[in-house]
Amino acid sequence: QVQLVESGGGTVQAGGSLRLSCAASGRAFSALVLAWFRQAPGKEREFVGAERWSLSGSITYYSDSVKGRFTISRDLAKNTVYLQMNTLKPEDTAVYYCAAVPGRSGSIRYSSSDEYDYWGQGTQVTVSS
Repeated sequence: QVQLVESGGGTVQAGGSLRLSCAASGRAFSALVLAWFRQAPGKEREFVGAERWSLSGSITYYSDSVKGRFTISRDLAKNTVYLQMNTLKPEDTAVYYCAAVPGRSGSIRYSSSDEYDYWGQGTQVTVSS
């Protein structure tokens, strides 16, 4: 069992920055694939990015809409994954969720919400124009 708790959401003006945090407990943190999704009102849940950590290092994946602006990082000592969001746009307004699934040797469809077993409660991000 894994518990995920997001924090760091809020309201920011366009062009500003926010850093979201997702604290995990219940499983070996380093063994989890961690992802961020978002959902705007009236929209389907959208993939933002994901990170897979291994002994050889981490690999990250980002959607085209956030690539170059958002960065995922992981602090193993704190069992926390971060989403640094820069140059925010009004279109980024959504509830942001972190998600996790135990890593496996096979490939993972990182952008598919169906791949993830555990979800946080979400944190609201509002970007004003």
